[in-house]
Amino acid sequence: MAVMSVADAYRSAIAEEMRADPMVYCLGEDEDIPGGMGGAFTVTKGLGDEFGANVRVPTKNGFESKGLDIANDRVINTPISEILLAGMCVGSAMAGMRPVADLQYGDFLFCMMDQLVNQAAKMCYMSNGQVKIPMVMRAPCGATNRGAQHAQSLESYFIHVPGLKVICPSTAFDAKGMMKQAIRDNNPVLVFEHKLLYGGKRKEAGQLSALGEVPEMDYTIEFGKAAVRREGRDITIVANMLMWYKAMQAAEELEKEGISCEIIDPRSLVPFDYDTITASVEKTGKLMIVHEDHYTGGWGAQLASYMAEHAIQLLDAPIVRIAAPDCPIPFSPVLENYVVPSKERIADAARRLAKL
Repeated sequence: MAVMSVADAYRSAIAEEMRADPMVYCLGEDEDIPGGMGGAFTVTKGLGDEFGANVRVPTKNGFESKGLDIANDRVINTPISEILLAGMCVGSAMAGMRPVADLQYGDFLFCMMDQLVNQAAKMCYMSNGQVKIPMVMRAPCGATNRGAQHAQSLESYFIHVPGLKVICPSTAFDAKGMMKQAIRDNNPVLVFEHKLLYGGKRKEAGQLSALGEVPEMDYTIEFGKAAVRREGRDITIVANMLMWYKAMQAAEELEKEGISCEIIDPRSLVPFDYDTITASVEKTGKLMIVHEDHYTGGWGAQLASYMAEHAIQLLDAPIVRIAAPDCPIPFSPVLENYVVPSKERIADAARRLAKL
């Protein structure tokens, strides 16, 4: 076992898959250039040393590209053009390669919606399975004092699209195992990665320590299997990424008051593990859903709808959803902290639910 940050775990997974399969390659903005960070959050730093990178090199007249050696350069630095990035992914995946793309911020997924939703997600279906799109799109998400256009949690936009798989690992163990599974999958996979959980060399205000033990042997984590992070008897709390960490903090306080919370991290939003949540609610009788995405139309709304339709007889009280209000994420740190669900807000809601 090795102790890794989430960023290191992603890098380890990508490197291992690139060594195992020459069709796997990385691309993105500032993917690995001299003096660069390795993507916006250091995940791909150093991969170019082993796998070759197409970079701009200094000359007496400024900088020029050394050109792309497709046989040896498997870390491709792209212009700041998300449309180009997505188009390269779809085209090369159709040709049999396995691209792993890095967005600087998940908010820029909107720039590539046609390629993701109308091309990547539909090609397999439209070709009756003759065309596969084995591509991975990595998207940093979450509020980190960067304002409304660099702080969104966009998972729910994509769970609505048949043909896309959507995952959101939140520990080093899950990051490595699920990234390896994503790269090997023959379908397009969106990987949402919370900025405050990377733990890399780029320090973020409010960053949590998500260091964890990661097996040195090869392993993958199957999509559609939730993780029970904490067992409890009174309330089931389902929360993803940063929010399950906050839910755990709230649960520790509530335990002292005699309220026992079971914390479940779905890890995978498409496919989704409804069975684990249903089994937990059968035990607790109460369900709370926590996510950083907006209240209206969030993935929590889908889960609440499913439970009301298929397992309402198990519930002893109304389902509670804790989410960001339906407004852009503010730039002001004070307002951002008000908008993003906190452990205090989770704990207060759990106290009220426990009384019902």
